[in-house]
Amino acid sequence: MSLLKKYFGPSTLIAAAFIGPGTVTTCTLAGVQTGYSLLWALAFSIIATIIFQEMSARLGWVTQSGLGEAITQTLNNRGVKYLAIFLVTSAILVGNAAYEAGNISGGILGLELLIGPQKLWPIVLGGICFLLLSIGKYQLVEKLLIALVITMSICFALTAILVQPDLGAVLQGFIPRHPEQNLFLVLALLGTTVVPYNLFLHASTISKKWESTASLKQIRTENRVSILIGGLISILIVITAGSFQGNITEVKSGQDLAVQLEPLFGSGAKYCMGIGLLAAGISSALTAPLAAGYAAQGLFGWQKEEKDWRFKIVWMTILLLGIIVATIGQKPILVIKFAQIANALLLPLVAVFLIYVSNSKKLLKNYVNNRWQNVLAIALLFITIVLSFKSLNKIFQFF
Repeated sequence: MSLLKKYFGPSTLIAAAFIGPGTVTTCTLAGVQTGYSLLWALAFSIIATIIFQEMSARLGWVTQSGLGEAITQTLNNRGVKYLAIFLVTSAILVGNAAYEAGNISGGILGLELLIGPQKLWPIVLGGICFLLLSIGKYQLVEKLLIALVITMSICFALTAILVQPDLGAVLQGFIPRHPEQNLFLVLALLGTTVVPYNLFLHASTISKKWESTASLKQIRTENRVSILIGGLISILIVITAGSFQGNITEVKSGQDLAVQLEPLFGSGAKYCMGIGLLAAGISSALTAPLAAGYAAQGLFGWQKEEKDWRFKIVWMTILLLGIIVATIGQKPILVIKFAQIANALLLPLVAVFLIYVSNSKKLLKNYVNNRWQNVLAIALLFITIVLSFKSLNKIFQFF
């Protein structure tokens, strides 16, 4: 097995999906507003992603089906099953629609940097995604996603070296501290890394590369390598943006995002950031509708066929909602930040079901969670629930 095939595949698709415009924007906001002080929150998010995505990948590998199917197969009580389907469907609909709006808004930022502002950009981007999804050529984008992950990693790594950050301050940023003043930013970092729809997407796509004869060790290796690379990009974005703290007071446009690449690309920084945001926006805008389709497919027992009209209705709905939200005139940066927070608030619900099915011997037989996997998963779940409740409480204080 070649090095590329061994370490890059479905997990790389997941990493590339969370390294979208939302991650670039959220990590830039974190760096500009707090310097390096929220690196610990990002490290926590990366660890959580590795643990939860491993559970999703293991589920998909053993059962050769998705998380939606697993939820309906393990819940025997009809009332509980219907309640679970309703809750998960609502979470996926709201979360994916918000995330899709953020993806399209990110693509708009890219087009504005490259060409200039136009009111029709949401429709143009939505149309491109619609065509790719309709003709089924989105599989070709997977190679582009892998190239994008590697290219972005190199660009931000070089920039992080050029800005010469204070290494002592960077290391201190990984020390956990009370997030009260930056609660929404912490939640946004969590929501842009541990993306709920990725848990459905990973389980559904894992069988396309890893058959039941594969080794669990190989799958776990691919999972860790891909997510660590994606996490490294996020960390590097925070570090580069943090080095500009004081020089950039706020982030309102794509031009503000591009400033951090000027040490490497000079006056061409806005074009490089524009291409990156556009590519990341389109690629992420393809995965969110597909993930919603896979989730619905499993929850409602539809045939595993991407040409099924019901599957198409789901991804069309998510794409349309994303276009509508991106078109109504809200600033793209605000839409993107809201999308990450919304996903973080919905994460505990999806994680509860994932942990539950990962302990089902009926489904996973000898591959259920071991004691330490459960301890870590439940601890992470508890922390995300606390953060979600604190954030909701803060939101309600405004009313």
